[in-house]
Amino acid sequence: MALADFLRPDSVLLSPQAADKWQLIRQMVDGLVGAGHLPFERRDEAVAALDARERSVSTGMEQGIAVPHAALDELDGVRAALAVIPEGLDFQSLDQLPARIVVLLLVPRQEKLLHVRTLTEVARRLGDSAFRQRILDCRSGAELIGLWA
Repeated sequence: MALADFLRPDSVLLSPQAADKWQLIRQMVDGLVGAGHLPFERRDEAVAALDARERSVSTGMEQGIAVPHAALDELDGVRAALAVIPEGLDFQSLDQLPARIVVLLLVPRQEKLLHVRTLTEVARRLGDSAFRQRILDCRSGAELIGLWA
């Protein structure tokens, strides 16, 4: 499955205003909740799992990419959100560059293979600098999702 299968236009944030990665993660989870992709009752659990993962090892990668992710019990499918931050946001990335593209993933704990496959696809696609630039040039969530299809 492609990331486009899990993303919805209303779970894409273009130029969000966040003071730090912790605030951005909350905004992205709140977007999933507000769009009906994650029950409100699971919001705090999702934030706690993402925070714990981020505190154990930063999910900031290289080349302006971060992929905060966590596994949740009894989730009936992958939940994904994406943020495009043209000016970048510090994610304690390996190369010390700010993250400009942030893909947040919540994956069913029982679906370990799906978790790995989804992370692999995201990393592979975002490894292409031309693809990253096309993401940064998008003006809508629907346009951005179309790139992943």
